[in-house]
Amino acid sequence: MCPNMQLSTGMCCISAEIRKGKDAFSPRQDRGLILIMLSVRVTVCQRACIVQLLLPTSPALNTGLVVTLLFSVAATAVLSDLWSKEWKTLLLSLQVTAPFLHLGAVSIMAVLSWPIALHFFRMNKKGKVLGLFLSALFSLYLVPLGMYSPCIKEAGTLGPAPTLIGHRGAPMLAPENTIMSFEKAVEARGQGLETDVTISYDGVPFLMHDSTLRRTTNVEDVFPNRTHLDASMFTWTELQQLNAGSWFLSRDPFGTASSLSDEDRLQAQNQSVPSLAQFLEVAAKSSRLVLFDLRRPPYGHPYRQSYINTTLEVVQAHINSSQVLWLPSEDRKLVHAVDPELQQTSGEKASIQELTDEHIVRLNLHYSSIKYLSVNISTNLYVISQPWLYTLAWCAGAQSVTTNSIHILSRMSKPLFLMTPEEYVLMWILTDVVSAVLIFAIFVFHW
Repeated sequence: MCPNMQLSTGMCCISAEIRKGKDAFSPRQDRGLILIMLSVRVTVCQRACIVQLLLPTSPALNTGLVVTLLFSVAATAVLSDLWSKEWKTLLLSLQVTAPFLHLGAVSIMAVLSWPIALHFFRMNKKGKVLGLFLSALFSLYLVPLGMYSPCIKEAGTLGPAPTLIGHRGAPMLAPENTIMSFEKAVEARGQGLETDVTISYDGVPFLMHDSTLRRTTNVEDVFPNRTHLDASMFTWTELQQLNAGSWFLSRDPFGTASSLSDEDRLQAQNQSVPSLAQFLEVAAKSSRLVLFDLRRPPYGHPYRQSYINTTLEVVQAHINSSQVLWLPSEDRKLVHAVDPELQQTSGEKASIQELTDEHIVRLNLHYSSIKYLSVNISTNLYVISQPWLYTLAWCAGAQSVTTNSIHILSRMSKPLFLMTPEEYVLMWILTDVVSAVLIFAIFVFHW
């Protein structure tokens, strides 16, 4: 028997953690995350309680228990950090599939009722298992009262499909950030093109996502002693000597290279690093929107102070400014004064007043910020490549999304999980009634 004081302390610990868990989330947030985090906290707390109870009576276990407790705390912290976006993705998936998860959970309870009934009558109608089972079942029946899914909408209230912006082109069909990739995105009916821009050592804006050239070019073969250098430390002439497509065929980042035709494989094999001017010409010719990140060159680069003006000059010379979603935040007011036709776009959330003061007309946010969608400003969500996630963005009212799978999402004519409130209520009632009748029949059968 543990001393009462220690037992009481342990219970207080657990109660405190439960209160913390409740306070850490607003009522509007997903209850799934609350349960997950509560279980983690209570588990750690329980282990702390065990250590407290056993230390006085089992000194030999001290080291092992303390190490286990410390490892649990450290592992929880690390996983929470590493999986922060994955947790959000999981919660979003639960949100969009909530009605069907309820159906599945009730079906599982109906299946479990057979062994539960058998156990109950074998125990001469005794046991706590039945009470727990019925409590869980009743809770599931009532879960839809607090359930929210943006894809449960009144008929006729669904907005238009979000505009598709090709993330570095169509990276599942061609090497990212190459002319071939952007042409494939246009062929797949993408309405916008997204890329990443940096400035060469001699002042030519070009396309490159990474800070170095190692991942997407053959710089190790052409300049083996300079692979560690920042991409902007190469001149445009040097950049033109690199192959920017062969890596795509050898590494096959999306597992799609084998599906390419012989003609496409040959074209991909011979792609080079494109300039911003070449990219803008593709967009201008096809009347596509343009969105790009602009990376400031490192210290010692001759264009470190003038990279904004250098890029702006190229933009104005090769495309209608109204087609450009201007994302760089540095010198935004000055850029707006020079070219007010640019669509000023921000990657940070702010109040409507603050956005208006900065002349922001669009937000560019990670898809985990989907709950911040507002009718007062257009929002682009990135990077959405799965049909179910595109469904959620569509139902939630996103105006556009950046995607790797533009050729897949462009074929969707409607959201995957769309239903009216009436259809959902009917589904809920039928599920509960049918399962209740079935479970009752099972218990009668075993009686």
